[in-house]
Amino acid sequence: MAVDLLLGLQWGDEGKGKIVDVLTSKYDIIARFQGGPNAGHTLVFNGKKHVLHTIPSGIFHDETVNLVGNGVVIDPVIFKKELDKLDEQNVDYKSSLLISRKAHIILPTHRLLDAASEASKGKAKIGSTLKGIGPTYMDKTGRNGIRVGDIELDGWEKKYRALAKKHEAMIAFYNVDVQYDLEELETEFFEAIETLKSLTFIDSEDYLHKAQKSEKSILAEGAQGSLLDIDFGTYPFVTSSNTTAAGACTGLGIAPNKIGEVYGIFKAYTTRVGSGPFPTELFDEVGETMGRVGHEFGATTGRARRCGWLDLVALKYACAVNGVTQLIMMKGDVLSGFNTLKVCTSYNYKGETISHLPYNIESENVTPIYTELKGWKEDLTSMTEASQMPKELNDYIAFLEKELEIPITVVSVGPDRKQTIVRK
Repeated sequence: MAVDLLLGLQWGDEGKGKIVDVLTSKYDIIARFQGGPNAGHTLVFNGKKHVLHTIPSGIFHDETVNLVGNGVVIDPVIFKKELDKLDEQNVDYKSSLLISRKAHIILPTHRLLDAASEASKGKAKIGSTLKGIGPTYMDKTGRNGIRVGDIELDGWEKKYRALAKKHEAMIAFYNVDVQYDLEELETEFFEAIETLKSLTFIDSEDYLHKAQKSEKSILAEGAQGSLLDIDFGTYPFVTSSNTTAAGACTGLGIAPNKIGEVYGIFKAYTTRVGSGPFPTELFDEVGETMGRVGHEFGATTGRARRCGWLDLVALKYACAVNGVTQLIMMKGDVLSGFNTLKVCTSYNYKGETISHLPYNIESENVTPIYTELKGWKEDLTSMTEASQMPKELNDYIAFLEKELEIPITVVSVGPDRKQTIVRK
């Protein structure tokens, strides 16, 4: 049976957690395929807000298996804190949460190394979440990493000690002021390792191959967004993994010809956290209003998100790279009240009008060219049917569908799982 994918099409924070939660009832297995605790997937239901960082967003559904795939990097300390919160809510994750033995582990020294590396860059910093993600992936590709399966083996602590010692030498090399007590950090780390060992570890690719043969329905859940992909994002202001559809193949062991629907999620406008180019960024009252109404603060970092109009040049690019089959538009409710909406449909790139994403989109090279559409005044948050949506919103959606040549099948009009409109 084909595996469906769900991923973000912008610079992350699109609302993937909510949509996975909404779609979970259709699937037997939800599988995270990349990223780590730098992700913040927010779910709202029954009047409560839940933020997940590593655990798949289907964990609140009793009948669904949640798998952390081999492409994910796991910080045992943060993972334990997530489990503690699930315990508080009496979620029975022991029977539904599976961990790939091939997933890599974030060590305390990975986080310290991340902080030292970022501090050494000064004003040229890339905006790392400082969760140790980059250094962990570096050890993975450098063939030095420690994987979940290692902690089942005798003497793995010796391997840990050798790697931690290497990291400390690297931290010293950066020659920046990073204060830390490694012994204290390791106490917390090894306690969390014991919690991690209480869960079920599996050979995940074999598990998923058998699940496919058994006609189990599977949804692969991505983290971050396509424009943060290590290969296809706005490098070097990107994450350290493949956030695009290809990442699901390598992050879960799924063959390319077994991919089914590709759900692409985007906001009705654009946001970005941290450094990096952002052609449609707004520095005026409109951008401030988007941020305030949309509660645009990072679920992981707490940092305010930069806001701007929807960039169709970048969105078309992300759709093409991922092979998107269905689009899901988030936060349409945030745009209520604007008399005029703008959509970037092309760029002025070094004096030439182009409609594709060029190699460099820094402000000195790119100026967005906008198309204006009429806005709507209605409050969308209590709407439950497509027939209730104002004409101007339908016109906005129709314009995007024509430009992107992909149907927008779901429109989110609020953070709660119930505030989701399915379009025919």
